Amino acid sequence: MLPPRSLLHAAVFALAALQALASDTFIAAVYEHAVILPDATDEPVSPDDALALMNKNMDVLEGAVKEAAQQGAHIIVTPEDGIYGWLFTRKTIYPYLEDIPDPAVDWIPCTDPTRFAPAPVQERLSCMARNNSIYVVANIGDKKPCNSSDPGCPSDGRYQYNTDIVFDSEGKLVARYHKDDPMQGSYGQKESRQVLDRSGIISRSTTAAERVLDTKHLRATFMILNGKEAVRVFHTRTTCLEEKLSLIKEPEAITFETPFGKFGIFTCFDILFREPAVVLVSELQVDTVLFPTAWMNVLPFLTAIEFHSAWAMGMGVNLLSANTHNIGLAMTGSGLFTPEGPVAYHYDSRTEEGRLLLAELSARPRLSPTYPPAVNWSLYATSIKKFPEKDTFSGAVRRDIFTFSELRHKAGNYTVCQGDLCCHLVYRMPNKSNDEVYVLGAFDGLHGSLIKYHWQICTLLKCQTTDLNTCGQPAETAQTKFEMFSLSGTFGTNYVFPEVLYSGVQLAPGEFEVLRDGRLKSKHGTSKPLLTATLFGRLYEKDLPNPLRTSP
Repeated sequence: MLPPRSLLHAAVFALAALQALASDTFIAAVYEHAVILPDATDEPVSPDDALALMNKNMDVLEGAVKEAAQQGAHIIVTPEDGIYGWLFTRKTIYPYLEDIPDPAVDWIPCTDPTRFAPAPVQERLSCMARNNSIYVVANIGDKKPCNSSDPGCPSDGRYQYNTDIVFDSEGKLVARYHKDDPMQGSYGQKESRQVLDRSGIISRSTTAAERVLDTKHLRATFMILNGKEAVRVFHTRTTCLEEKLSLIKEPEAITFETPFGKFGIFTCFDILFREPAVVLVSELQVDTVLFPTAWMNVLPFLTAIEFHSAWAMGMGVNLLSANTHNIGLAMTGSGLFTPEGPVAYHYDSRTEEGRLLLAELSARPRLSPTYPPAVNWSLYATSIKKFPEKDTFSGAVRRDIFTFSELRHKAGNYTVCQGDLCCHLVYRMPNKSNDEVYVLGAFDGLHGSLIKYHWQICTLLKCQTTDLNTCGQPAETAQTKFEMFSLSGTFGTNYVFPEVLYSGVQLAPGEFEVLRDGRLKSKHGTSKPLLTATLFGRLYEKDLPNPLRTSP
């Protein structure tokens, strides 16, 4: 029989071992929320009215929090703009903002709500976390006063930030992140609007509600259908001094530790840039990224589930992505994504309903025996002789001019080059539909108008129609399945994100692999018709400086 001291040591060791085992995995949840929007207005509402609207959304979010906790979730992520929406100007968003302190103050708003200025939203979120013993991640607005001693201080004397906050299972504020989306600089725009009837004739002037429509997402000329009329919007970029939220002075890299791994957090389009996204993973070595987003789906490469899943695989981390749900603005697509692929995801462009997703994930994926090996993304493509380039032509994916080559046969080897990038494809599609056209495409250049950032893309892509002029335009459905494909490229970066998207905007978990030499390959053919197989590369070092942060 062991002596008492040995028994004590054994018991402590066993308890520690059990705790370590328990923390090897955790249950994560994300909630895609159909946000209840405020009425558009030219003047701010009262604080009481703003809180009433936010409480309506928090009623829904609290239901998701409770359901997730009842199913054993340790953490839940809710979307960007999930508490008050986006129908605001800088002035009209102000009643919805709260002053969010630095988490270093060690504050539990639920038990000490009067310690700082009134913060009913933070108090309620804190109580959601505390009462359900779950980490809660939410997105709200932060306000910070400033004065003339600060040369960057806005004329109204305050900074207004798009902000993610995290409360732990005791309700304590443990993280605060101010969004660094450089696209925020494009919120300030001069615009003119005309209301047209169905024949295209100008019929009247716009109403106040139409004039305030979603300044966050109006980034190009388009038409908003409204019964029998449409609003045609013309935009001219401005110097953006009146954007509704402020661009932070320097990017933040926010992390925090939990019993189930090290976490980082950022928001929406932050994912496209080196800071903070790559810094969190490559330098700060987080295990899991929390990702509230209000992501507008853009085919063929930037639908939410497609790119976010690819980013998690390319970066080798978990990504908990919670999107806003608004089908009128093409917002849907949430998921629990891992280095091995999606564990759970949701994409619904037809209904107006929210959705809760849960899954068990590895707490420290780098230590997992299934963690993917490192990839040399250009190894294969630079080691082979180029296949013949066949009848290439130029085509636009939005504003980016790709070099394309049509896949004219049911099987073959193709190469397409642009700039420093050559893309190689081997494929078989014996049952190709006669009314569909597929191309191999390459793009190596700067993307964007105001903010310019460098992409390298190799893509096997279905064209919208049999007209080659439609190659690169959005296509949501397909009929052709591939017996096999192998795609590779001479990438000049280690940051490459592998995408495979099926007809109906669906992912292909477990049906493709990335080899160590950089080839994206189907495993056993595609089980569903293919929209695109893409290697999406980012050359962060070739991005142009953000002009909104450049001194005049």
